[in-house]
Amino acid sequence: MVREIYKARYMYLMIAPALVVLAVLFYTPIVRGFVMSLQEFRIRGGGDFVGLVNYTLVVKDPDFWRVLRNTLIIGGGSLVTSFVLQVTIALLLNEVIRPFFRRSVQTIIYLPHLFSWVVVGGIWISLLAPNSGLVNGILGWFGLPPVYFMVREVLAQPIFIVTNVWKSLGYGCIIFLAAITKINPVLYEAAAIDGANRWQLVRHITMPGLYSTMLVVFLLNLLGVLRIFDQSYVMTNPAIINSTDVVMTYTYRLGILQFRMDYAAAVAYVVLAMTLVLSFFYFNATRAAVLE
Repeated sequence: MVREIYKARYMYLMIAPALVVLAVLFYTPIVRGFVMSLQEFRIRGGGDFVGLVNYTLVVKDPDFWRVLRNTLIIGGGSLVTSFVLQVTIALLLNEVIRPFFRRSVQTIIYLPHLFSWVVVGGIWISLLAPNSGLVNGILGWFGLPPVYFMVREVLAQPIFIVTNVWKSLGYGCIIFLAAITKINPVLYEAAAIDGANRWQLVRHITMPGLYSTMLVVFLLNLLGVLRIFDQSYVMTNPAIINSTDVVMTYTYRLGILQFRMDYAAAVAYVVLAMTLVLSFFYFNATRAAVLE
């Protein structure tokens, strides 16, 4: 082992600076944040060790459970809806014979993914505006009164899910289309000779061929469910904050605006633990398929 390390010493020397930068910029803040969550933080430095007091406060905090519920509803709804639509649209586009039409649709649905949430939020707030918005303009053509979409809590979460799906739809479609192209065309030809129709080809060849890709994409999206921030920060207003305030914006207010760094760190590590647990169970349940 020592001899192998010595032979590869120049390689280790070349990657050493990157490892140092990674340790300083990534792992050091993680460790420091965890230590901070166990202290009564003071801005001037130091702080008394309080153990798990901050974590106990998190568990008893009704605001934390409220924002966690909002996060799971918005993130989970977006995850499931977007995933189903991505697979469905990819399968439909794969059946399109004309390449120009297929590429045009791919470009159109992928464009929102290129925009930041500042742009996407501004677009949807403008579309849903009560007086000048396109949606209320269409309702007005049918003699219907304007709907104040962005100030009604009952509509806030569905709107957030729709905008999230609209933004992320194209990215997943491209991944699934790329995976479909890797399926051996001989399988389709053999099945067609045996008399299989389009639905049977999709069901017995395309879907099994996509299975491992679907698991990986779902896992990557699952990791982001509890880390929603930009959308809520941009689109939330005081009228709907009880329905659209999520864990990351709650942590931001605690740490940056209220200077409760210790409590904010505890909230962040509770969310991190939840994410790791979800990922662990999901990965172990699907590990065999992912490794294929």
